[in-house]
Amino acid sequence: MFSAPAIPYLQIPELVLIPKAFFGGFPPVAFSIKPFGALVAIGVYIGSILATRQSKRLGLHDRVMTSFAAWVLVVGFLGGHMLDVIFYYPGQILTDPLSLFRIWEGLSSFGGFSGAIIGGFLWKWRYKGEILPYADVIASSFPAGWVFGRTGCSVAHDHPGIASDAWFAVKYPVGGGRFDLGLYEMLLTIPLALAFLWLRKKPRPWGFYLGAMTIAYAPVRFALDFLRVDEKVADHAGLVAAVDPRYAGLTPAQWACFGLLALGVYFFAHTLQTAGTPAAFAVPPPPPGLGGRRAEAAITPES
Repeated sequence: MFSAPAIPYLQIPELVLIPKAFFGGFPPVAFSIKPFGALVAIGVYIGSILATRQSKRLGLHDRVMTSFAAWVLVVGFLGGHMLDVIFYYPGQILTDPLSLFRIWEGLSSFGGFSGAIIGGFLWKWRYKGEILPYADVIASSFPAGWVFGRTGCSVAHDHPGIASDAWFAVKYPVGGGRFDLGLYEMLLTIPLALAFLWLRKKPRPWGFYLGAMTIAYAPVRFALDFLRVDEKVADHAGLVAAVDPRYAGLTPAQWACFGLLALGVYFFAHTLQTAGTPAAFAVPPPPPGLGGRRAEAAITPES
């Protein structure tokens, strides 16, 4: 019944605000709103709102949550883009060094995860505060925002997979049917996001969402990477997909999945050890210099 790709190749044009050289040679480049950037921004906004609300429900300190989230977001985005350029387009660094700082031009998911982890530990080093409760709140909110981020990837088609005539392949305008990994990851993230939003109705021991998120993501990403493009591909807009190197038959992201899975197991072990103890839901005091206001209506384990 399904003998050919059934998913159309959808592309949303960017909205040009100021054309290139509109004011007699200025600006040197056009100012526009790109669908990918807009969807990522929406995802960040929704994730931030969800994290802020959950933080207040659990009685965490407002200023501490805001400060921690800012460090994680800024360093996460920088790491996501810089590692994307370094590992996928190293030659671009020599010809255009400033490309390292144009975070809107591309992001690596594992680079972003690495940057977020580094940002969290930099915050801990800077303020000498406890990070697990705040990191867990962000993890509980992350999948909902990630859905929008991967939707941006699906409309930008910047994660093409191998050629295929399967019905769930996308009908690319050049080269025929091809798997679209950004689209698949977005669809697979939706049930995780809904599950987290439902689970958040009751408090969970600190580390639960970090463990659940990493354990859920690692096998999905590991499997999807077997469908990654293995030859250079350009779409009709001229976007050239980067080809991941393989080490012992696996991509760098697949090797990183082993570490991500181990991290998830560690956090789940932590929740099991603390379950039923005051430490499972304890709110740490704010670090010096961030004596934030604690929410008045905190949820207790009996709520």
